[in-house]
Amino acid sequence: MFSFIKNALSSRDVRRRILFTLFILAIFRLGSHIPVPGVNAKVLDKIATSGLLGLLNTFGGGALRRYSLFAIGVSPYITSSIIVQLLQMDIIPKFTEWAKQGEVGRRKLNQWTIYLAIVIGYIQSLGLSFGMNQMSGLGLIKNPTTATYMTIALVLTAGTMFLVWLGEQITRNGIGNGLSMLIMAGIVAQVPSEVTAFTKKMLIGAGDKFTQNALIGLGIVLALLIMTVIVVLMERAQRRIPIHHSKKVSGARHMAHLPLKINSAGVIPVIFASSFITTPQTLIGLFNPNPDGAAMQFISKLFNIQHPYGAILYTILLIAFTFFYSLIQVNPEKVAENLQKQSAYIPSVRPGKDTENYLTRMINHLSGVGAIYLTVIALLPIVVGFIWKVPSNIALSGTSLLIVVGVAIETAKQIEGRVVKRRYQGFLDL
Repeated sequence: MFSFIKNALSSRDVRRRILFTLFILAIFRLGSHIPVPGVNAKVLDKIATSGLLGLLNTFGGGALRRYSLFAIGVSPYITSSIIVQLLQMDIIPKFTEWAKQGEVGRRKLNQWTIYLAIVIGYIQSLGLSFGMNQMSGLGLIKNPTTATYMTIALVLTAGTMFLVWLGEQITRNGIGNGLSMLIMAGIVAQVPSEVTAFTKKMLIGAGDKFTQNALIGLGIVLALLIMTVIVVLMERAQRRIPIHHSKKVSGARHMAHLPLKINSAGVIPVIFASSFITTPQTLIGLFNPNPDGAAMQFISKLFNIQHPYGAILYTILLIAFTFFYSLIQVNPEKVAENLQKQSAYIPSVRPGKDTENYLTRMINHLSGVGAIYLTVIALLPIVVGFIWKVPSNIALSGTSLLIVVGVAIETAKQIEGRVVKRRYQGFLDL
């Protein structure tokens, strides 16, 4: 571990990228403390720390509780990305055509993703402001006029797009996936305060139940450690498919392996499902100002992952996104095509369409295991909270654990890859 850190810091390029990433994260944390003009954020202390709002608050590093510039985080952009990726699947022919055009097509799709994110972000900002003003007893917005709502929504949307730009800068000039790093930074920033709150609930004022609550707290810590180990092992686990070459190419081995991860999608399904579940309630809050109505109560439960209804919906989304994004990440059609170009084949499988079908079936089988693993890790703390009435803290939940550990593993791999690349470059320069 120490040798890995030493090698990483010895590389000027890696060191520069790490410092740049930390600089961007510092800007993110600073923006999370700048409140939107015209609001009284103190009224949100109670309502912005549980359920759906707690999820948004955690991913934004407490930005929602302060109703800051980054209050809605990057969820509109992630929702927009999901929609655009779905539209590429032969729903809009133009998008499908762009998806096959390489870098040029990717830029066009990114432009439409940003346009759609601005629309979703503005509508979500309006719904969030209107709904939270109602929930706070009309105390959030100081001057609740149409112009005020539109101005606040514009500021929040600009904050979201600025976050997206910061994420792109990390991806290009820093270390790791930019948006994932911002979400991880928000979760990590919330951990100290939620640990303190959890400790107060469990230990302070426990009276005769002090020893019992202390044992429960110790059990939760051990469970988190065990879950962390499981996540690390599962994120590294892979199925190696043997590959044979019909003719030897210069520098290539006659036999090789095609590694397929058990969880090819990584933490993307968790981020997608979490962000996707946060959008509908804010939109409905714009059109249904009565938070006490039966319909609104049902919707609040349906989009609250700490409620059984919300947990079921979250599970369905998690499984669907795991299968969907695994196929996008690996792309069996392209892999089969590349193998055929390299005169390589999988034993007992014909090149071409048969190879593509074989890889698709294999990815679906592995995705089934990956979906079960993601669902268990994400929902286990919630189920424990239901059964033993343990206070549920979103920053300490399975969802947050999956995101933090998964992003940390991917970032470490990228740093290691850059260090190895530097070694090879140094060797070639000799």
